[in-house]
Amino acid sequence: MEKCTFEQMGGTYRQEGDYFLPNLAVPESVPVGIWGQRRRWYLREHRKTLYNALLLSGKLSSHLVDISQQAEDMFSQLVKQMAEREGVTEQLKADSQMEWVGHMNNIRGRAIEIVNDELILS
Repeated sequence: MEKCTFEQMGGTYRQEGDYFLPNLAVPESVPVGIWGQRRRWYLREHRKTLYNALLLSGKLSSHLVDISQQAEDMFSQLVKQMAEREGVTEQLKADSQMEWVGHMNNIRGRAIEIVNDELILS
């Protein structure tokens, strides 16, 4: 008896009652974070060919995790550098919390735009 394609690729079956069911496993879900989710959305909506190629080759999850890690590192570094350059310190936080919050929100917003432009939407 000739093997089917599933068996030729190394697949096996298990018998349950009168039926032979393929032994399939769901791949582990890897948390990708907010940056990875944004990248996935961008690829799915605007770069469909690349999205499908990564998905079908099984490299989408690793790509999203890699982008997410790079984006998080870049974001943290940008926020730290901008805060130092603009003099947003812990002393300012202690003296005037609302001013500190305003400066930090502005810095975080600019950092998000930079990370989106350079990593997520490219």
